[in-house]
Formats: sequence, C-alpha cells, structure tokens
Amino acid sequence: MAEEKTFPMTEEGKNKLEEELEELKTKTRPEVIERIKIARSFGDLSENSEYESAKDEQSMVESRISTIENMLHNAEIINNNDVDKDEVSLGKTVEFKELPDEEPEEYTIVGAAEADPMAGKISNDSPIAKALLGKRKGDEVSIATPAGAMQVKILSVK
Repeated sequence: MAEEKTFPMTEEGKNKLEEELEELKTKTRPEVIERIKIARSFGDLSENSEYESAKDEQSMVESRISTIENMLHNAEIINNNDVDKDEVSLGKTVEFKELPDEEPEEYTIVGAAEADPMAGKISNDSPIAKALLGKRKGDEVSIATPAGAMQVKILSVK
C-alpha cells in the first residue's frame, strides 16, 4: 500500500485549518443547503441557475472539507527544537538579500498547505525554500528561478 502523504505545517497553520473546517461545517455548509432548498422550491430544475450554482458551491464546499480533513489527519507538526538556531528549516523565518545590493527580503518557510506568498509565507516546495533549506546564517546561496540563477546571502534565521 502506498504511504499516505504527510502535510508539514506549523501549529499556527494547523489551528487555521481547524478554524476553516469548523466555519465550513457549521456556517457555509448549512447556508448552501438552505440555498439549494430555496432554489428547489422555484420548480423546474432543468433551467434553474440558482439551483445549479448552489449545487456547484456545495460540491466545492464538500471537496474543501474533505481536503482539510485529510490534511489535518496527515498533519506533521514542525518541531525545530533539534535544529540549530542558525539553520534554515521549515517553520523558521529567513531574511536574505539578493546580491550584490538588493533590499533584504524576509520569508517564513511553511508547508505547502499554509503557503501565502503575499503574507510572506512560502512553501517548502518552492525554488527559494528548496535552495535555502539546510543553509545557515551568513551563507551565500544560488537559487534557480525561471529568470535565471539568483545569488543571495542569508542575513538572519529566526
């Protein structure tokens, strides 16, 4: 049997998923079911766009609930206690600057499930994170990007 995929995440990421799941189950799902009920009362379902829309949304909600339940069931909480404090690893925030003299950038490396680049959280599967993982403060690293290689210097790890 194939091994179940695990989902590395921070404790904060796990809590966020649990909150989203609760919201979907207690608020969103009942709202969609009510919309289906109301749309059904309009009669002829073959040309009922409200009914189709509500059924589509129900499908998306149920799919998301299933996805989150699977992620939580297979969650692997990141524990950095045994990682050197200057080493880049999952759950840590790394500050680096592109060489020679670009502005410093700061990202937290998280599991794919909680990645949010706009909030400074990048997936451990991203090219930047893959290049930085295991490196240390002060290291210079080459990161392969679609636009070509980028040289960066790690300024801090926290």
